[in-house]
Amino acid sequence: MISVLQPSEVQDRPIVDVSSLDLTLAVGLILIAIGVSRWQKLGLEKDFVVGAVRTVFQLALVGYVLVYIFALDRWYLVIAALLSMLVVATHTAVYRHEESRRALLGITAAAMLLGSGLSLLYVGAVVVRMEPWYNPRYLIPLFGMIVGNAMNAAALAAERLRSEMESRRAEVEAYLALGASPERASREPVRRSLLASLIPTVNGLMVVGLVSIPGMMTGQIIAGASPLTAFRYQIVVMFMLASSVAITATVVTLWYCRIFFTRAEQLRPGAQASGS
Repeated sequence: MISVLQPSEVQDRPIVDVSSLDLTLAVGLILIAIGVSRWQKLGLEKDFVVGAVRTVFQLALVGYVLVYIFALDRWYLVIAALLSMLVVATHTAVYRHEESRRALLGITAAAMLLGSGLSLLYVGAVVVRMEPWYNPRYLIPLFGMIVGNAMNAAALAAERLRSEMESRRAEVEAYLALGASPERASREPVRRSLLASLIPTVNGLMVVGLVSIPGMMTGQIIAGASPLTAFRYQIVVMFMLASSVAITATVVTLWYCRIFFTRAEQLRPGAQASGS
């Protein structure tokens, strides 16, 4: 006869600890990826090694820093941690845009601060109702998830907008020649850029729970929380990510688009948005 475990029995099971030896054995997974790269002559072996080393170092550093922040429980340390995450995310989102990096730095930082900040503020004050408001055990992990997704959306939006403006240069100039405003002339590039940046989030909403179990839900279940509690938190997280991504992508696209035009409402030569 099959016995059905009750939720309380599942929660009482001990958490499996991951030892240093276990982490060493996990290196075998990276070696598989390196082997595939070498086999197919992709040239990514060095990147995998550097990425693995950085992963270990960065996560270990974050772990010790979080222990320190959790122990002190000071609001200014939490804010400093959030700002540090925002700075790194901004740099990562724009570093591939060599010609327009300077202009995009401010745009991306402002967009992610607005999108991530508003979403986190709403969740913290209205949904979760954190006490105190700077509770690091909630604020830092939630902001990390938000700003990570906002970073990807900002990078996708900027890259796609630049590509669309370059490929549709003749179309945009034709609109301008007929007396259209820059906003009207760039409407289609803006629309396509927003679509490209939002589709991954929409796809995530469509398949969450069916194709993938997201990180926060997985972490809570492994840590011993009831799956029923974990899925409620994950719903909040998914809605929060959708909000932050939509705001960030919209601000980046609309603001960045203005840089492609001069003050005389003409398209810059070669559609180069350097911010000059």
